[in-house]
Amino acid sequence: GSGGGPAMAQPDEPQPTVVPSCPLPSKICDVVRSERPRSCCGMAMAGFRTSKYQVPEWHRRNAGVYYKAFTASEEAERGRAESQHLMKHAAASAQRAQEYSKTTLGQRLQDIHFWRVELQKEIMELDAETNLLAAQKLRLERALDATEVPYSVVVDNLECRERRQPPDLVIDEVERQLLKEADLIRDIRDLLKRTIIQATTQIRSNRIQKENCELDWSDKVETYHIDDKCVSYCTDSTNVQFHPSSVKFKENASTPKSWAQFSHDNISSAEQEKLASVQLRSLINNIIHDASEDLRMQRAAVNEAFDNRCRELDDAKLRLEQHLEQILKDIANEEANIVNLKKAIRDKEAHLKVAHTRLFDRSFRPNIELCRDEPQFRLISEVEELTVLLEALKRKLMESEQNLKNLEETRMKLEKEIAVKANSIFIDRQKCMSYRVRYPVDLEVASYK
Repeated sequence: GSGGGPAMAQPDEPQPTVVPSCPLPSKICDVVRSERPRSCCGMAMAGFRTSKYQVPEWHRRNAGVYYKAFTASEEAERGRAESQHLMKHAAASAQRAQEYSKTTLGQRLQDIHFWRVELQKEIMELDAETNLLAAQKLRLERALDATEVPYSVVVDNLECRERRQPPDLVIDEVERQLLKEADLIRDIRDLLKRTIIQATTQIRSNRIQKENCELDWSDKVETYHIDDKCVSYCTDSTNVQFHPSSVKFKENASTPKSWAQFSHDNISSAEQEKLASVQLRSLINNIIHDASEDLRMQRAAVNEAFDNRCRELDDAKLRLEQHLEQILKDIANEEANIVNLKKAIRDKEAHLKVAHTRLFDRSFRPNIELCRDEPQFRLISEVEELTVLLEALKRKLMESEQNLKNLEETRMKLEKEIAVKANSIFIDRQKCMSYRVRYPVDLEVASYK
């Protein structure tokens, strides 16, 4: 405030005569009466004398009035000097205070602008990152869709191969590789589904964090407009008025440190989400690439197993056909042999009939003529020889017929085996391998379509 300087009396000024401020006597009749000689009209004039002052009293009173006027004038002059000084001081202080407030508001505007720009940059970066992650999520979904055909192909292959006939219904390398491929595709599908969920969660986190930053940014923009308006206010402004209630600090008001920390934390959280999102995108790239590579290699392994198996089946079928060819020749030869044996038997039976007829006719020779002569011995010997030969031929015929039967059975077995092999070849080559042509070549390529 204002100092006490101007209120002090100047030492050069002459000091007025000090009159004691004692109360004036109300009546002086007694003193007057005692001083003056008695007269006859004393009592009559007493009324005029009692209400009047004495000359010294009159002078004293005037001096008092002058002094009061002089001190009042001096006090007023001193007050005016103090007022002038106070007004000048108040004007300068008010101007200084307003300028300082304006400067601090200006600095505050810079701070708000800084954080507003930082938040805006973070919002744009996070938005761009979220869009990139959404694109990667779409790739995962396409890759997942692309695994449906391979899986249906593998399942179809396994089901088709169940229709192989018993001798060929073996757990071969093809079956092992197909089962391995089915497991691989299931694993890849599970991994892709889990990663899609992870990407969805990360996109949600990104959007929540972006929203936090946007709310903060929006508050900063609003505050910037308010403070910018405050900077423009001056004493000439028409829209200023008294608001005594707003002088107090609000209970929920933040401190500059907590205010800056809030935006810093928002940006920091956004940066963390952005970093997590970038890492997840990289992970998705690797997952799609690795899955595609694993699937491609497994597909090649299955195709190679099919090729090998089909070659084995072709070789087995060819060898069976060669054996069948030989068996058919043997059957023809055996049939011819049987025909020859039957003819030989018929021939020998004709000879036996001749010999039997000769012996029968000679048995009718009369009396002594029924002689055991040389022809008789010869005929009996011939019958015995022919009987032995016929038995041998008939045994051989039976053997040949049995052989023919065996050959026929073998032929039927071989034909059945050839049919089984042909069925297996048809399933593996025509059904399975031709169906596998529909298999997408590359998951990675499919993920971009």
